[in-house]
Amino acid sequence: MRLATAFDEIAPLKDPRVHNNPGYLLLILLSRVVTRLGTLEHINPKVMEGLFAADLAYLQDLYRRINESGQNMVRTQCPHCQQQFEVELSSVGGPGATP
Repeated sequence: MRLATAFDEIAPLKDPRVHNNPGYLLLILLSRVVTRLGTLEHINPKVMEGLFAADLAYLQDLYRRINESGQNMVRTQCPHCQQQFEVELSSVGGPGATP
């Protein structure tokens, strides 16, 4: 996922699908900024429609992290040794994630 531009956030507002259903805004916005999703070469709103709700929520959270704080790192703790470390969110899930 890349940082969103102002146009990425404005352009979907002109889309008739968003006028008919404001919830569609998220699908169009994410389809503009997600640069890679598994092995898919082309990402579009139709691809986003096919995601599981949990996967869509993950991408929405990643979008917020990248665009509000400028980074996608999260501080976490190992449940076994209690050591704290940072994890890059975009690397979680790996290639086996839902298309």
